[in-house]
Amino acid sequence: MVAFITDYAAVDRIIDHLKLRFVAEKPPPAYLFEQVALMAAEERADYF
Repeated sequence: MVAFITDYAAVDRIIDHLKLRFVAEKPPPAYLFEQVALMAAEERADYF
């Protein structure tokens, strides 16, 4: 990694120049995220 682009306007210009389009998906329901987070914590033994 050499650098990060943190200027949102610059990122938008680059995406426009490359003619890329992104469609954001609907986020998962909160209860699903909670289950996944708990499972990940259990795997790392951080939860208990």
